[in-house]
Amino acid sequence: MRTFVVSLSLAGFLSAPVLDAQQAARTNTEEQTRIILDVTRVNLLFTVTDKKGRFVTDLTKDDFLVREGKRPQKILEFTAETELPLRLAILVDTSNSIKDRFKFIQEAAIEFIDSVVRPRQDRVAVVSFDTAAELQADLTDDLVRLEKGIRALRPGGGTALYDAIYLACRDRLMQDQPRHKFRRAIVILSDGEDNQSRYTRDQALEMAQKSDAVIYSISTNITRIQTSGDKVLRYLSAETGGATFFPFKVEDLSQSFENIANELRHQYNILYRPEPMKTDGTYQTVEVDVKSRAGFVVRARKGYYAPRM
Repeated sequence: MRTFVVSLSLAGFLSAPVLDAQQAARTNTEEQTRIILDVTRVNLLFTVTDKKGRFVTDLTKDDFLVREGKRPQKILEFTAETELPLRLAILVDTSNSIKDRFKFIQEAAIEFIDSVVRPRQDRVAVVSFDTAAELQADLTDDLVRLEKGIRALRPGGGTALYDAIYLACRDRLMQDQPRHKFRRAIVILSDGEDNQSRYTRDQALEMAQKSDAVIYSISTNITRIQTSGDKVLRYLSAETGGATFFPFKVEDLSQSFENIANELRHQYNILYRPEPMKTDGTYQTVEVDVKSRAGFVVRARKGYYAPRM
């Protein structure tokens, strides 16, 4: 069994509540946590829906075809996952642009956490971001602490969305190993208009892909006119196998959260050993298709980064 040693700096979140990108970069020289990962297998969590958007939950291993590049891959393990422990990061935009809807956003986020978190199994972190990203509640299953963290949020400032994604994935969602034993997801509430981040959109996406995190986006744009921020949210979600929601009325926010909660409990999991195995750090594209079943839609991440040996 080939293994690969990955070093992750955890000090970016742990040393202070503010997720400052420059400070995080400096911590690369500090003491690091070494995590041993099995790189002979690729893990894919994904959902299947029919034409009406209803979850399809009765498929078997033989119904699926996995390709890396254009080469078919042999599926080693297959499960219909409903009970994997969740590791979630809820990223709440606290910039001035969402000030008028902020109270309702807080209440909807609290309702979502109350409905999805299972004590002693699931853990959630709450991160706010405006001019900088700030950890409001560390990974926990304590509903009181999570609610307190959300209610403490106050809007104001710019938007550092990409920094929040990058640091939440690197310093929180990558902690618990092995990766295939947990379902990792990010829920973003934002208009997607980043104007403060030091990390780029693609750097944030790369870190999400490396942590196996699926991104679910809830747009706070209620103009019914697609903005550049909406396109960013769609892109991040599509590349990681997630979904984007556009609740044009604040009252629809709760439904968006409910849809995410339902999806987290209706997913399939596939493990395969890449043939040929790449160890050069490059991005490998992956496709999952349902064989001989017309009209089904598979939503999965579009690739992964090979380890560098």
